[in-house]
Amino acid sequence: MHLGGGDLTQTTQGIWIARATGIDPCTLIMDLEGTDGRERGEDDTAFEKQSALFALAVSDIVLINMWCHDIGREQAANKPLLKTVFQVMMRLFSPRKTTLLFVIRDKTKTPLEVLEPVLREDIQKIWDSVPKPPAHKQTPLSEFFNVEVTALSSYEEKEEQFKEQVMLLRQRFFNSIAPGGLAGDRRAVVPASGFPFSTQHIWKVIRENKDLDLPAHKVMVATVRCEEIANENLAKLASDEDWLELEEAVQSGPVLGFGKKISSILDKYFSDYDTEAVYFDESVRTTKRQHLESKSLDLVYPAYQAMLGHLRAKALNMFKEQLEQALKIGEAFAGAVRDCMETSLAEFDHGCVDATVQQATWDSLKTREKLRRDIDNHAASVRATKLSEISAQFEKRLSEALSEPVASLLDAGSRDTWPSIRKIFIRETDSAISGFSSSISGFEIDEKTANKMVENLKEYARSVVEKKAREEAGQVLIRMKERFSSVFSQDSDSMPRVWTGKENIRAITKDARSRSLKLLAVMAALCLEETTDKSEEKTDKIESVLSSALLDNGDGSSAIQERSVSAIVSPLASSTWEEVSPSDTLITPVQCKSIWRQFKTETEYTVGQAIATQEASRRSSTFLPPPWAIVALLILGFNEFMLLLRNPLYLGVLFVLFLLVKALWVQLDIASIFQHGALSGILQLSTKFLPTVMGILKRLADEGQKVGASSNNANGSVQHVPLQDQESDFSSQGSSSASNLTYSSSLTHRQVGNVDMRVA
Repeated sequence: MHLGGGDLTQTTQGIWIARATGIDPCTLIMDLEGTDGRERGEDDTAFEKQSALFALAVSDIVLINMWCHDIGREQAANKPLLKTVFQVMMRLFSPRKTTLLFVIRDKTKTPLEVLEPVLREDIQKIWDSVPKPPAHKQTPLSEFFNVEVTALSSYEEKEEQFKEQVMLLRQRFFNSIAPGGLAGDRRAVVPASGFPFSTQHIWKVIRENKDLDLPAHKVMVATVRCEEIANENLAKLASDEDWLELEEAVQSGPVLGFGKKISSILDKYFSDYDTEAVYFDESVRTTKRQHLESKSLDLVYPAYQAMLGHLRAKALNMFKEQLEQALKIGEAFAGAVRDCMETSLAEFDHGCVDATVQQATWDSLKTREKLRRDIDNHAASVRATKLSEISAQFEKRLSEALSEPVASLLDAGSRDTWPSIRKIFIRETDSAISGFSSSISGFEIDEKTANKMVENLKEYARSVVEKKAREEAGQVLIRMKERFSSVFSQDSDSMPRVWTGKENIRAITKDARSRSLKLLAVMAALCLEETTDKSEEKTDKIESVLSSALLDNGDGSSAIQERSVSAIVSPLASSTWEEVSPSDTLITPVQCKSIWRQFKTETEYTVGQAIATQEASRRSSTFLPPPWAIVALLILGFNEFMLLLRNPLYLGVLFVLFLLVKALWVQLDIASIFQHGALSGILQLSTKFLPTVMGILKRLADEGQKVGASSNNANGSVQHVPLQDQESDFSSQGSSSASNLTYSSSLTHRQVGNVDMRVA
């Protein structure tokens, strides 16, 4: 087209032929006027079809310009023209293999790989729909034409890229008749000398054919005018204020009465189109109205989708809130989900009815299905969370109900420990499973899933017991020492044991070690799955093995140890117990042997202390002289005894000496000093004797000064007392002093004893 005087006019009129410069072999270029020109009148409108047919009949390569946005359209893509030309060509000419090179102009972002199949499919449909003469009923399109497709960018927008693409297209015409070229398989080639005559004859045949007439002028006018009216109304719709406000409002939230408002706006512009196009051809008018409706609905469809999106979000939020409230008041989960889903879907359907556009046949099924999937996903998420919370709640309850009782029973370490643990395990597990099953009944879980969850709860309960058992097994040495200390250091009444020399320390030690060994046997293996008899039997077997290998051997002679060395090594030289799986083994035989060795080492000191205490007690109980010495003392000391009876003054002196000796005895604590042997007692006595005597004498001197001071202060006079009274006073003072000495000796003894303990 040429812009002249402000109007668009044709650039090419008629048919122009020229030789292409710079292309080998010699190539003639034929330029035809456009098929949509309006300069020709109604009488001459068949020329475009005639020229098109002439080009197909004469040329080896035909370039057909086609706008990119016209692909897929009926009129703009020249489908009727091609259909007529194909039909006439098959009737008038024989196949000569012409190459149809479709040049897509002003290519958009749509890839050529997408456009080319559409264009080829349209050409094939045109060929298939063309009525064919009997000679060509089964002739394929490839017998007449080779179809090639290329694309050029917009010259106005991408000039440089357009020129580069044109140069590439020009390169394809070099050696075009060579094998593989654009016209490499052409047929019925006319020599150059006969080309003018051939073209003249072909043009004559085409001019005489009446099948190439175009439709009437009124149809063409109706097509152009109705399309203009439709485009004008579409532009008005796109700039309508009500529509723009509605489009903006629907982006931020749902709009009440959306469907009615959109329908009213569309109906206004469709009515305007009908009013303006009422006098044009009915078929054309109807076709263009359909195009207007299609484009208008395409314009408002994103707003409709946004409206559905808001309705879906609103319904989903409603479902979430209602479900949360229903669960808070204690409704069953599955029933609450169904009720809330029905309410939410009903609300969505009501909103979709309000958003329905009368002129459109859109449905909301896809959005509704997406809403349903979102609801199902949220319900599944909430269900998983709730089930997880319920499982965690019952697992916590099981942990609290099993941990402390199991630890207490294992600490007891008796023969019925594992049967008791199993009873507690079964009781608490059954109780938890019963409550758990009741709690999940409202979820309507399938039987397989429910059974799996119950099994997981059982496995957790077992893991609690096993974990606690392994923790206690890790502290078995401490527990054994505590058990040994309890049995060894306390009597049957749980009172501290006093080693008086009458106790059988060997028997007590063996009993304490035996009970400690029983505790080790109980903690050696997990006996949770077995029945009471089997668990007791398993524990007894382990205890028997440990007793024979450790306890009996430890108390036997070296000869017995040598004879039974194989029996000792064999049962404890393994990493598993007989009839006990590795997973149930808490302490291996090898570990038991190591623990027992360490246990004996750490308890030997306690046994040694008890033995030493018992020996000291025995020595202290035999401190008095033997009876024969006492009898000899009475016989040989009879004269001295009679002397004391005849002279009471000696008896008083002896009494005072007795008090002094008694005070020294108490003060020095002679019994405790000689408890650990004569030599050590003499050494301690030699260091304490002199300070103790000096302390007693000092106290006596202090008491004498107090008595003298009190007598001098009594009215400043001296009272004469009879000799007997003086003697009685002296005796009372002596006894008082002796008692004071005794008391002070006790205090001094405690102090000295404390010093001795610190020194020791």
